[in-house]
Amino acid sequence: MAVLGQLGFMIAFLSAGVAAGSLGLLTERRTELLTSLVFTVALPALIFRSTYNRPLREIISPALLGGFWAVIVLTVLLGWVVHRRLESADRRSVSVVQSYHSNMGFLGLPLVAATMGSDATAVASVILGIGAVTHVPVTVFLLVRINGSDASLLGECKKLLTNPVLIALTAGITASVLSLSVPETLIQVLGVPAELALPVALLCIGATLDTDLPLSDIQETVSVVGLKVLWMPALAWLVYSSLAVDTTALGAAVVMFGAPTAVSTYVYTTELGGDAAFASLNVFISTVTSVGTLSVLVWLFA
Repeated sequence: MAVLGQLGFMIAFLSAGVAAGSLGLLTERRTELLTSLVFTVALPALIFRSTYNRPLREIISPALLGGFWAVIVLTVLLGWVVHRRLESADRRSVSVVQSYHSNMGFLGLPLVAATMGSDATAVASVILGIGAVTHVPVTVFLLVRINGSDASLLGECKKLLTNPVLIALTAGITASVLSLSVPETLIQVLGVPAELALPVALLCIGATLDTDLPLSDIQETVSVVGLKVLWMPALAWLVYSSLAVDTTALGAAVVMFGAPTAVSTYVYTTELGGDAAFASLNVFISTVTSVGTLSVLVWLFA
């Protein structure tokens, strides 16, 4: 019943976002503002609250790091093989990138926090941090390499230094390692935006989804979505099970890797070259599909 309730919750807020965007209630400007609040306030609050008082050894381990990169590398390689038949470099680059680049921040972490408890949230926060420093350079490199773009990889990577997610994760880990005393009042204040992370993120995702898209490319989209929401969580389960991580870390990792294609991949596509319409279609289909697949993963691992 809890999973069905969470499924209904996700569908309701995602649908509300789509409706609000279609009716003009969530304009592009308002959606950007809400997205900025989630990224700069809600997610950092959630990450700091979940890590500041956790012993470092409980949330970071060589198995967690190694498993993450193993899943990413294997998915990139499989995506390259699966999508190599695409003649258009614009579409091939988008397909490879969107097969592995997960929406861990706006959907993965808030979902783990809402359904799997504080221990899993701490692990998921670390996975999100690893993802931030991994996804961006790999995605930029692949788009530049395949499309022949002249964008600066170094310039994109420098932006990571001011990433609120990484700053919050660093602050939380620092407070944990140094056993810093964090005022309870601050933790309570941070609890408000942390609780709002998932519903507001779902509204933003719904408002930015483009539902007026050509379905002629659906066959190629199926391969991208299949790798993203089916292959990646299954691979994560195999990899982390073989590394004998505890059940909490295993469940958090599987759900995080089961998140749909990140909306940011559409932004990178428009900036660095690629088929933007196809990228938008993939984001839409993977997000809608993941509502069901993530519910199954939560049921299995929560």
